Order: sequence, then structure tokens, then C-alpha cells
Amino acid sequence: MSAVPTAVPSAAAFKVPGFWGRALRHRSFTIGAVLSLLLVAAAAVSLVWTPWSPYELDLASKLQKPSWAHWLGTDTFGRDVASLLLVGARASILVGVIAVGIGLTVGTALGLLAAARRGWVEEAIMRLTDFTMAFPAILSAIMMTAVFGAGIVNAIVAIGIYNIPTFARITRASANAIWSREYVAAARACGKGAFAITMQHVLPNISAVLIVQITIRFAVAILAEAALSYLGLGTQPPQPSWGRMLSEAQTMMFQAPLLAVFPGMAIALAVLGLNLLGDGLRDLLDPRLARAR
Repeated sequence: MSAVPTAVPSAAAFKVPGFWGRALRHRSFTIGAVLSLLLVAAAAVSLVWTPWSPYELDLASKLQKPSWAHWLGTDTFGRDVASLLLVGARASILVGVIAVGIGLTVGTALGLLAAARRGWVEEAIMRLTDFTMAFPAILSAIMMTAVFGAGIVNAIVAIGIYNIPTFARITRASANAIWSREYVAAARACGKGAFAITMQHVLPNISAVLIVQITIRFAVAILAEAALSYLGLGTQPPQPSWGRMLSEAQTMMFQAPLLAVFPGMAIALAVLGLNLLGDGLRDLLDPRLARAR
């Protein structure tokens, strides 16, 4: 008897189906996801381990170059730069999560209310968001600092308030498009109220837009936190911050330029990763772009 040939599976058989299959083939999403996971991993690792203590000063070891003992060297106070970067990632994520959470919660609620009620309610909410957008995060933080003092809490509140108009406008525009659909008209004809339609039909259908916006605003929050810390209005000593590391390094640009390079690269890679992730999610969650891929 001759042996029955065994069928060799094709390469297509090993492809991951559905969303994750398309995601793994999307270059922007993959690169952004890797960079974003590295940011989260750095913050998670710093909770349990750092090469050196980021809070202890060692003036005898200041301005050392990268070595096996200090992978990225030491700063003007003798602190290990690698440890400062790891712990600084925690501050960036903390500010991003809470500030974006404030903007998402309040802004989405206002946008949904404006789309559901229309009329003077919509007009009042939109004019309120216009007024809020006139005060950028840094300007709001400066005003809050003058009243309540500098600190990470005031920075988070300022950045969160700055995010509210963006989420409100995007939610309102997306929700208005859903309210004009036939299935929403059918739901209203069946006697469903505005709240039920909003929760059952409108919010689920705009969630993809909100998810993409979350990643983009997260990147903006990291930049804003770094800028506020650079100005001395954000994270306060002794808590490490990428922005304050840049501020402390500016006086040593000629003696130790790497002190500014490392936190600058950390900020750039974190923002780049989140923007690429948002760009990839936009392509993957848009039905028209998904079919094209």
C-alpha cells in the first residue's frame, strides 16, 4: 500500500482570525502597542524593584557616565538616572489615567446630554466647552497654583478640566450622527425614552471613537504633565518626574548632555507609542477601513 500523503497546512491557516489578526498585521498598531506596553512595564517594575533608590542622594557619585553600576549614569545629586526614569513613568501614567478619566467621564456625559436634549441645552453646553477651551492646561495649572499651591493634584485637575471640552465635542458630534439613524427612530416609536436610547444604542455605537480619543488624550496628558513639572508646577520633589529631570538637566547641558537626552527620549517614545496606538485603533475600529484591510 502506498502511503497517504499528509496535507501540509498553508500559511493562511496559521493566521490569527478577526480583530487580532488584523491588528498584528497593522504596523502602527503593533509599534504603538509595544511602546505603550513598555511604558506600563516600566511603571510596574518600579513598584517592586529599581536598580538604586531614586530618593537617596550620593553627592560623591554625581555626574557619573553610564556603567555597569549605573546603566544610564547619575545626575547632579548622585541619583541613578535609570531608577529615576522607571519611577517617573509611574507619575506619567498616574496623571494620564486620572486626568483622562476626568475628561472622559464629564465630557462624555455632557456630550451625550447635548445630543439627547438638543435646543438650548445643547447650545449652553457647547458654549461652556468653548469657554473652557480658552484656558489651556498650563494656564489653568498656573492659576490653580497661585491659589492652592504647586502639586501633582492641581496638575491632574487642570489637565482633566482641559480634556473635558474635547470629549464633549467629539461625543456630541458622534452621538448626533447616531440619533439620526433609522433604528433610533424605531426605538423612539416603540416608546423608549432618551436615557434608554442613549445607553442602549448611542453610547455603544460611539465607544470606538472614544477609545481612540482616550489614547490620544493620554499622550497629551503625558506631555502636559512633563511641561508642568518642567515649570515646577507639577510633580514635586522628591517624587521623580520626567519633566523635572529635564528642568534639572538644563543647567548641565555642556557637562552632562545625556541627563537631558534620556528623559527627553522617554517622553518622546511614550507619546509616539500612544499616538501610533490611537492611529492603529482608528483604522482597526472603523468598519470601512477594516474592510479595506
